[in-house]
Amino acid sequence: MTFVADCMLGRLAKWLRVLGFDVLYFRRIGDDELLNVARKEGRTLLTRDNELCARARGVSRLFIEAEDWEKQVVQVLEAFSLAACVAPQTRCLECNSALKSLARESAKNLVTPFIYERANSFSLCPDCGRVFWKGSHSDDMGKKIARILRKAGEEGTGKKDGTVTGRKRRSSP
Repeated sequence: MTFVADCMLGRLAKWLRVLGFDVLYFRRIGDDELLNVARKEGRTLLTRDNELCARARGVSRLFIEAEDWEKQVVQVLEAFSLAACVAPQTRCLECNSALKSLARESAKNLVTPFIYERANSFSLCPDCGRVFWKGSHSDDMGKKIARILRKAGEEGTGKKDGTVTGRKRRSSP
């Protein structure tokens, strides 16, 4: 499933990418252009803007109810039954591209010696060239991911949203 998030949902977009989902996010984009991207690419629109949600006729959409990013992520996972699709750290957090495995030896000249000596595995973004590894923040990120998945499992009903208001109702995925 692919998404496009409005400019009010930067942290949601980042965390959905952390979880491995394809999410386009633009810091500045007009509503019409955002809707065109969603239509043209068949992406589900994620928005906190009631007016934009109402204008998104013919576009799969989800009105994001919470202000807190963690609750937002849980809402998306629940609304589209995506908890089983989570693939952490497989997408570039900056440009959204799928990461490629990078042989350790190939990373030697791309990271500092300190990082190279401590990290066991690396990934490379084929589009922007960023190198990723499991650093000191990985444990904290793993705990946040586990907490999100636990909440999605506890609160999840497996319902999919397809309404303008964001009210959930059963429909086929």
